[in-house]
Amino acid sequence: MTVLEQLPEGARVAVIRLRSLGDCVLTTPALQLLKCFRPDLNVAISVEERFAPVFEGNTGIGVLPPTCRGVRAHKPALCVNLHGGSRSQWMTALSGAGWRAGFVQHSTTLAYNFKIARAQRILRVNRTLHTAEHLASAFFALGVPLQEVPRAQVFAAESPFKGRYAVLHPFASVPEKRWPAERFCEVARYLKLWNIDPVFLAGPQDEATPFRAHQVVQGKLGDAKAIISKAVAFIGNDSGPAHLAAAFGIPSVVLFTKSNPAIWGPWRTENQTIVAPEGFQTVSVSRVIAALERLRMFEEAHA
Repeated sequence: MTVLEQLPEGARVAVIRLRSLGDCVLTTPALQLLKCFRPDLNVAISVEERFAPVFEGNTGIGVLPPTCRGVRAHKPALCVNLHGGSRSQWMTALSGAGWRAGFVQHSTTLAYNFKIARAQRILRVNRTLHTAEHLASAFFALGVPLQEVPRAQVFAAESPFKGRYAVLHPFASVPEKRWPAERFCEVARYLKLWNIDPVFLAGPQDEATPFRAHQVVQGKLGDAKAIISKAVAFIGNDSGPAHLAAAFGIPSVVLFTKSNPAIWGPWRTENQTIVAPEGFQTVSVSRVIAALERLRMFEEAHA
């Protein structure tokens, strides 16, 4: 019997995925697979407060504080560590769960009494796997039948914008992952020629001054979800909002430097990826415009 087959009706499961935005979004397909296979389970995810809105509205998925005490209070029969750092290792070890699972490639596996094999072995493939597939493989190992990994599932409030608009996200965690601001502004001008309103999305700490000639929304994660959810297109750097756009099925152009789009690209949505390992200074505006024009929605608009 698999681990999931051994769990009693209504058993509690704790999943540890502390951060970050993209990783949290790409955890939702794995949670869908688990809940579809065992809808009776009481599943909750341990995540930092700033990323908890990713899971809001996700029926049947609770949210736990990102602490040992928070996980233990859930009284899980199964604790699955999808994070892998030392903090999550302690949380798993002290969870009180009878089953404690994590990947064999984590830096230490002493907390686990069920060690999850490498994803390629579980999925029986010999290729580079997307992060969504890697995370889902944990639940295949625990007993969910092998199947196609679905699109990420994220829910949003109603968008404050009406009509045709595109979301541009010119920010990223480090400077080398940011396409130059003036080039994003040039793309915005092209969008206006196509009768699409450009909306720049910024986080609370982002410096949005270069984009003030256009509509800028600088808010919390819940605001970002709502705005992205009804956009006709997304243009942005390799960062968390790109994964939100993919979760809502928004056609996307995403710019990468050294990250591999096969691992971190938009999951299960129409997209164009631009990879510039030599740096973003080499990526012209015309290259991004050409990528936009290859998206089906633009082809249809000009047919």
